[in-house]
Parts: sequence; C-alpha cells; structure tokens
Amino acid sequence: MIRLWGGKTDSATAADTENDPTADTPAQASTEAPRKSWFARLKEGLTRTSNRLSQGIAEVLTKRVLDDEALEELEEVLINADLGPTTAAKLTQDLARTRFNKEVASDEVRGILAEQIEHIVAPVARPLALEPGATPTVILVVGVNGTGKTTTIGKLARQLREDGHRVMLAAGDTFRAAAVSQLQIWGERVGCPVIAKDTGADAAGVAFEALEQARRDKADVLLIDTAGRLHNKSHLMAELQKIVRVLRKLEPSAPHRTVLTLDGTTGQNAHAQVDVFRDMVGVTGLVITKLDGSARGGVLVGLADRVGLPVHAIGVGEGVDDLRPFDARSFSRALLGLDG
Repeated sequence: MIRLWGGKTDSATAADTENDPTADTPAQASTEAPRKSWFARLKEGLTRTSNRLSQGIAEVLTKRVLDDEALEELEEVLINADLGPTTAAKLTQDLARTRFNKEVASDEVRGILAEQIEHIVAPVARPLALEPGATPTVILVVGVNGTGKTTTIGKLARQLREDGHRVMLAAGDTFRAAAVSQLQIWGERVGCPVIAKDTGADAAGVAFEALEQARRDKADVLLIDTAGRLHNKSHLMAELQKIVRVLRKLEPSAPHRTVLTLDGTTGQNAHAQVDVFRDMVGVTGLVITKLDGSARGGVLVGLADRVGLPVHAIGVGEGVDDLRPFDARSFSRALLGLDG
C-alpha cells in the first residue's frame, strides 16, 4: 500500500505547478526547518474554509434557537463553503432531528457537523494500493491541466521509491513541453526512469513503450502522465481511450488504477470534471490538491456524498510533505476549525 507520507502538494497557482518544471522538488525539502504536524498543517491549510463556516455558524446562532429560519441560514452557510445544496440539506436535516427548536451554541453545532461530515467522507478514505501480483501496477493519472497531475506523479514516485518500489514514469502529456520537462526533472531527482518523446508525439505510443520497458525492467509501478485539454473534449477522450486500448494489448487488466487529480479551488466545477473523466476512462480514485487555495474546501464532502469515489490523498500546501493520505476524522475536524 502506498503510504504517501512524503509528498508536498500542488498548492501554488494552477499555472505555477503545472508549468514550472522545477517547482516543489524533493531537494527543496532538505533545507526546510522542522515542520508542523500534519494535522496542524491541514487545519492551517483549511483556514479559509473553516473561517467561513465558523463565522457563518456563529452569526446564524447568535441568541437564537435552532428554528426553521436558522436551519435555512445554516444550509446557506454550508452551500457557500461548496458542500453543495444536496449535502448541505442533508446535514441540516440531520441536525434538526436532534436539536430543532433548542438553544445551541456555535461550538456545539460545529462539533455535530464535524461528526456528520466524518460519517459522509469516511467510506471514501482509501489509500492508493498497488495491484496484487501485477508487475508493474499501471497507474494512469488524468485531470485538467493546472490541477497538479505532473507534480502529483512526481511526489507519488518519490514516496513509492522511499517505500522500496521500483518505479517508472511515462510522459504521456506530449502536448506540452513543460509537462515532459517537469516529469523528467522529477525522474532525475527521485531516481526513476522516464519514457518520453518529442512534443506532439503519439501519447499512446509513449504509454505502450513505457509498459514494455517496465516489464523488461521488472518495475513495480508505472505512472503515466496524460494531457487534460477539456476545451477539446472529443479529442481528449479519443486520446485517453486510445491509451487504454493500447495498454490492454500488452496487459488486458491495465490500467489497474485511473487516478483523477482535482484542484480544490475549482469548487463545484470539480463535479463536472469527475463526470467527464469518469465517462472517458472509468476513474477509480481521486487526489484533491490545493485545498488551502480558497474557501471551497467543502467540495470534497459534496463529492464524497454524490460520487463516492475513493479519495486517495489530499494536498494543502506547497511542500513535499503536504500531500498525504486522506483521513476522514482529521479532515472533518480541520474543516470546522476544531482541534484534533
């Protein structure tokens, strides 16, 4: 199982992490001062969202019982934090069952909501696991450009290497030279070979050659980067589907995992991205980056409630140690600004 305890996420701007091949490299981590605990960083990263929720809840409940009007206003607070209308309604309905027409303090409501949210997200908190008996486990990483695909792959590769696995990378985003260059730099720094071709080359051909080489080298894991140009969805769909078809000529069960990276700052648009990529290539899990970049951290809750796909890891910072496995309790309490 991939522990992911080492990875820094993609919490710079969308353009920065995708276009700067030197961003967030392992070498930078060695010069950093001792860091805060993961929960402290998670709580700090979610400050914008937790502040919006805490302040909104406090304003609603000032000298008031939890009546219909207060519940409606609480629902609006949750929607504004991007939990989504369906999830927000579910949470307030659950709250009303035990607290309706009672005087409640904002801290009490935050605690109740944290427990309810933990219950919603706990089923999707699943670490990224390697395929038993597969050599290599083929992991296809997809997502819109700017969500942190390439840097996420580099950080996953770094952690896999630290866990003793032999890892190979494939630069399947052949549309952007910066993506290929960035992945090659990551490969050099973490000691992973990178299969790459010139800009504009056939992405499926890169994936095919990479799988052939990974088999010859008896690699444990092959991580494949891909393009994410949703402005031309039909072309992207055709390219991704071709990659899958070509991989299956060599390995019928490949890809074993198809991981979608989502930018947490995009809010409700993340739902549309999940739907598109799931239709394209059958997404099996999510990595959500940049949750510290806005007050929209609640989008993860709405995704868990509506889609139910495994959330393998989340990112709340620019550091190498800021991409970690998703933990339901820690996230839920940090989201409401509560102590661990």
